[in-house]
Amino acid sequence: MKFTSILKKVILEEQTRFEVLLDNLTKPRKNKDGEKIKPILSKEDFFNLVQGDPTSRMNNITIDDVKNYSKIKAGSYVQWLIKQYLNPKTESGPDSDYYNTEVKIMKDRFFEDLYKVTNDLKKFDRFKNRLPENFRNINTLNVDELYDLVKDFSLEKTKGTKEEKEIAKSTYEYPGSDIVFRGSKWTIVKITDTGKLGKDAACFYGGNHLEPAKGETKWCTSSPGYNWFERYINKGPLYVVIPNNWTGPVGEKSGLPSDRYQFHFPEPSQFMDKYDNPIDLVQFLNGDGSEMKEYFKPEFAKGLTTGNGKNFEITNLKDGAIGKFISLYGFDDLIDSIPTNITEFKITNNQNNGLIINIPKNINRFTELETLLFDNCVNAVPNSVCKLKKLLFLGLPNNSQLKEIPECIADMSNLLILNVQNSNNVVLPKKIEDSTTLYQDGIYGFSSLT
Repeated sequence: MKFTSILKKVILEEQTRFEVLLDNLTKPRKNKDGEKIKPILSKEDFFNLVQGDPTSRMNNITIDDVKNYSKIKAGSYVQWLIKQYLNPKTESGPDSDYYNTEVKIMKDRFFEDLYKVTNDLKKFDRFKNRLPENFRNINTLNVDELYDLVKDFSLEKTKGTKEEKEIAKSTYEYPGSDIVFRGSKWTIVKITDTGKLGKDAACFYGGNHLEPAKGETKWCTSSPGYNWFERYINKGPLYVVIPNNWTGPVGEKSGLPSDRYQFHFPEPSQFMDKYDNPIDLVQFLNGDGSEMKEYFKPEFAKGLTTGNGKNFEITNLKDGAIGKFISLYGFDDLIDSIPTNITEFKITNNQNNGLIINIPKNINRFTELETLLFDNCVNAVPNSVCKLKKLLFLGLPNNSQLKEIPECIADMSNLLILNVQNSNNVVLPKKIEDSTTLYQDGIYGFSSLT
């Protein structure tokens, strides 16, 4: 099976990438005549190749621990390693009598030298932004070419050299970080390295806390002698936003534009200017920084759910991370960004501002929903709500503009509670009234309870 087909299978099936690769590469297959042919790889060889990728996460799971395979994360370079192993670089061609023997020797030697390739991949992963652009795609390289590219880099390095600092003044590229976005106005630097190299990068981009008066910043993460960097980086990446085509003053130590920003999305989220004062991120990304808006969208989306990703709840449509998301991308995009397997969906407008939102017509895409609440924020309910087969609780309280609800709610087989408390203008269809028992004003229990 082609690797593109395997990747497609990962998307369409609820299997990890590791499990799909394992199934397709280590199990016996049949040829077009229905005859069994041996697997592409032995299970042991496959495990060795996954472990050979320094970005894989094996979580101490062994080859015999089958029930925990879903916890293994195949790294970014596993497919490249597999291709290098299956198609070794030989001196003789396929037509040579010696070819098959040479391939076997090369494959045996591959595992003997795999630790060396792993080390080269570590260097490539850390320093690829310092390579020429046409050599930054691992799939264009073989093992020998990879070694030649990275042999002069050292993994022991914990700080950038003077030469690297000079280069960074114009390119913004510095060890321990990655350039993840270059636009017409702005460059985004991402720091994910949690070690000394990452800390050195944070200190460099912040100007070692040398203060704005000297063209640097007051970011606590850039203070060499303190552990604020560790506190933030262990929760998530740091982003440094730097203007392009800068003509103003630059930092005395870093040489970077004096006006730059640092963002950290995990709670407590921080979006700071050079003075370490919070900026209005919505205003910034809707204004001068608009070209970066789509890049940061996934970061905003990460914090939309709670409870192991199963619960979605808004208590204030204007404040917090969700309020920022709506202000930047709109309510429809917010709903589209929520995982479909959530079990609770709650929106409460705790302001007396008459704010109305539209319940999306495709609300039924959340097939696992058990609780659905719209409190003080809607004036209509679509029929698609009735397609939520697992729904137990439907709450529509405090909606003064809501006048009717779909009659098909009476046919929802698992619904136990309907709450329209203080939605005083709602007229319940007779079919719903006949199917329910009134417990208290505005709260109805369906007959399945009695």
